[in-house]
Amino acid sequence: MPELPTPADIFAEKTDAELLYLAQHAQQYPEAVGQAAVRELQRRGLIPDVSAGPPVPQAAPPTPTADATIGSTLLGVFGFRAGYRVTPLLLWLNLLGYVLLASAGRNFWQPPAATLVQWGSNFSPFTLHGQPWRLLTSVFLHGSVAHLLMNMASLVFLGLLTERLTGSLRLLLLYLLCGVAGSLVSLWWHAQGVNSVGASGAIFGLYGVLLATLLRRPGAFSRPQRYTVGLFVLYLLAGSLAGGLQTYTTDNAAHIGGLVTGAVLGAAFPPPAAATPAS
Repeated sequence: MPELPTPADIFAEKTDAELLYLAQHAQQYPEAVGQAAVRELQRRGLIPDVSAGPPVPQAAPPTPTADATIGSTLLGVFGFRAGYRVTPLLLWLNLLGYVLLASAGRNFWQPPAATLVQWGSNFSPFTLHGQPWRLLTSVFLHGSVAHLLMNMASLVFLGLLTERLTGSLRLLLLYLLCGVAGSLVSLWWHAQGVNSVGASGAIFGLYGVLLATLLRRPGAFSRPQRYTVGLFVLYLLAGSLAGGLQTYTTDNAAHIGGLVTGAVLGAAFPPPAAATPAS
């Protein structure tokens, strides 16, 4: 015996016009007819389903607090992530070096020269006579809190720009080579003797890498980035070098040595496969 069609099957076969007519004139028919017509129209999406009630308004996302904003900024600077691994590593090494140095010198704000020599400064009588490792250790030491903060601010800016272009391992190699080159040029220039510390040679090397990249691979930057990065780097370079001419405590020989080395290496090294041009 064939199954009898259900009311839902019957209304599913009706046209949209028939259903609308039944819904609009529901008072002329049994209540079940009007309700069935409405349900079928809702199933077809022709009229809204109001049985669920009005939509519940969504709560606005919470406004970040000042503490959360500061925490997010610090995490962005000191945290490790893809394309930004070596820069925070160098930041932590420089900060650790200064904390150890300042603790040993019993002067947090400006460790004495004797402590700098003890911890590995580029002190020419020692560097030139059996302690060449000072060419590198001096790159991770700083003479004062102001010296440290100035260099670390530059390192963050340059690291954010450079690490994505060079790749993390290559950035580390460039940083170390430029730092050692700056120490060597400082020794050569200050023939009368020098006691030098600081990451400036390595940091100026990153300036050189950026300038070489702008000239050799301009497609690594968008057009607005090329103008912004080029002008900003040149402005910082000019300001740093000019400042070095006004004070004998700034080692411009190390700056220039690192800058030239970074430019040469940046031009000589082939672009890494992981680098992606900016649009």
